[in-house]
Amino acid sequence: MLKKIFESDAVLFAALATATFALFVAGMAVGRFRVPVGETARILASGAVALERTWTPQMENVVLKIRLPRLFGALLVGGSLALSGAAYQAVFKNPLVSPDLLGVSSGACVGASAAILMHWGALAIQLSALFMGLIAVVVTTAIPRFFRNDTTPMLVLSGVIVTGFMTSLQGLLKYSADPLDELPSIVYWAMGSLGAIKASDIRVMGPAITLVMIALVSIRWRLNLMSLGDSEARSLGVDIKKMRGFVVFCATLLTAGAVCMSGTIGWIGLVVPHFGRLLAGHDNKRAIPASILLGASFTIIVDAFARNLTGSEIPLSILTGMIGTPLFIWLLFMQKTTI
Repeated sequence: MLKKIFESDAVLFAALATATFALFVAGMAVGRFRVPVGETARILASGAVALERTWTPQMENVVLKIRLPRLFGALLVGGSLALSGAAYQAVFKNPLVSPDLLGVSSGACVGASAAILMHWGALAIQLSALFMGLIAVVVTTAIPRFFRNDTTPMLVLSGVIVTGFMTSLQGLLKYSADPLDELPSIVYWAMGSLGAIKASDIRVMGPAITLVMIALVSIRWRLNLMSLGDSEARSLGVDIKKMRGFVVFCATLLTAGAVCMSGTIGWIGLVVPHFGRLLAGHDNKRAIPASILLGASFTIIVDAFARNLTGSEIPLSILTGMIGTPLFIWLLFMQKTTI
């Protein structure tokens, strides 16, 4: 039914882009300090056109300095995780693959936790998380080369090994942390939040993440060829090893960048690509852009719940798990997927 409605690319992407933009504006208005949607739109538009000032300085400060960077962060993080998940699932031909397959998320958690224990600043924590996330992936990809076995199952098993080791290190760091000061920061960071994102984070990470996303989107048609199988793809002129390496590298950078901005957020990279394929079909030329927009929209919605459900902000991984689990079950029932 949904595929028939969105058979046209123009209809599909116009609907998704409109929904994402509407959720973005609505997310700017929602919060403990309420700003009407109309005033929110006027504040945003005032940067481009001259408008009569009908809003208070407090409204402008909340919209432009607090919520605007946060919502841009939601777009980048949600889109990145959904795109990396869709790319991993296409490359490894496995619908249960998620962006932390190669240990990047667990490695980033170790880096951030170590930086928190050393009382480094916010930027240093992000850089430490990025560095350790990439180190984890380097180790994961080095293990198959060490054993001279470059098969996909070996790479996946290497990711499981590195993830288990990084999880153990994370547990050791938690055990060593001050339970009154350092431990809450480590736990909260590891469970994900957009609350700490600032305009400077968007200026630093935004262009890099956007360029990597463009690179992956531009080769999405090749993922269709790789999904046919290695022998068929080779017969069509695709260098399987180089293409898989490039896609994994880009998807890993996206995951590491997202984790650096928001901490670890689960389920987005696993569940959202399935909904992208439900709407757009299995053609990656349509499914990947659809997944990006759906991931951004889903993250905006979850973040709105995180900010408003209780008196204190709820970590995003809690909500993505609570929302993602029933959605995934419903999706499996609708598609009657056999796993």
